Amino acid sequence: MLKLLVVRLSSCLFALAVLSVISCKTSKINLFSKDNLIPWSIVGFDVKKRSPKERLEMLERLGYNKYAYGNRPEHIPTMQEEWELAKEKGINIKAVWLYINLKKDRVDKLKPQSEVVFKNLKAVGLKTQIWVGFQPNYFNDLSEEESLREAKKMIEYLSKRAKTLGCKIALYNHGGWYGKPENQLKIIKALPNEDLGVVFNFHHAHNDLDDYSENIKKLLPYLWCVNLNGMKTDGPKIITIGKGDLEKEMIQQLLDLGYKGPIGILGHIKGGDPEKILRDNEEGLKDLFLSCYCYKKLPIYFNQTLSDN
Repeated sequence: MLKLLVVRLSSCLFALAVLSVISCKTSKINLFSKDNLIPWSIVGFDVKKRSPKERLEMLERLGYNKYAYGNRPEHIPTMQEEWELAKEKGINIKAVWLYINLKKDRVDKLKPQSEVVFKNLKAVGLKTQIWVGFQPNYFNDLSEEESLREAKKMIEYLSKRAKTLGCKIALYNHGGWYGKPENQLKIIKALPNEDLGVVFNFHHAHNDLDDYSENIKKLLPYLWCVNLNGMKTDGPKIITIGKGDLEKEMIQQLLDLGYKGPIGILGHIKGGDPEKILRDNEEGLKDLFLSCYCYKKLPIYFNQTLSDN
């Protein structure tokens, strides 16, 4: 009788384990499915210098129906054309890049390269996120109080302009004082009436790796996207996902915290082909999480029971 009870208990525990694994796999599959992946940094670092049409055809070949648009000055003449073509094709531009240099960009007087982003958003009627990076060196000689005041003033101005177009501002960690999670949180909390989020980039987080666990926990309520990358303590900055030794645990921490937002996947290597880079990163992500290791969360007696029978 006791043996029969043990067998039945083992069967029940096994069924629970299978359901747990299936649930975990389903969660990861959903998070890492192409419906939730956003190709990023595929415009400015393209060795093939694709035209807007060629770039959108590349995304279609890869099976993506969305991307984030990050231009360089040479792409300004074709920016509006690309956004309109994406709209025609049903390809969703989830975000556009805005790079602010506080020596050249001022409240009510942005430099032409920044102003054109707002001009084209209005012309196309594109309602999206604006990922805002700040030139890092501007803050080098400022005090904490001065840095916060300058950043807050510009972000508030950009947010109010974005709102009139149906867009939202996300803070993008691009190095320097502004790129530090604790400072981005200060900016957000100093502007409670603005709807602000954070885009967290693994490849810009090398200087804060020791604090990653604490930072990502604090940022979680404001995370609108996490852009993944292979990670090693001493770099290099850009590595294919799965080729580093830190990214698996970093991503797992996101999963454990319950993050369910979009995942950015880089097509960014200087002198590289985004089509190949996106494929490699997608494959690397699949390889990292192909097998679910929810088993570690099962009661220890489960394995003991099975082994005893």
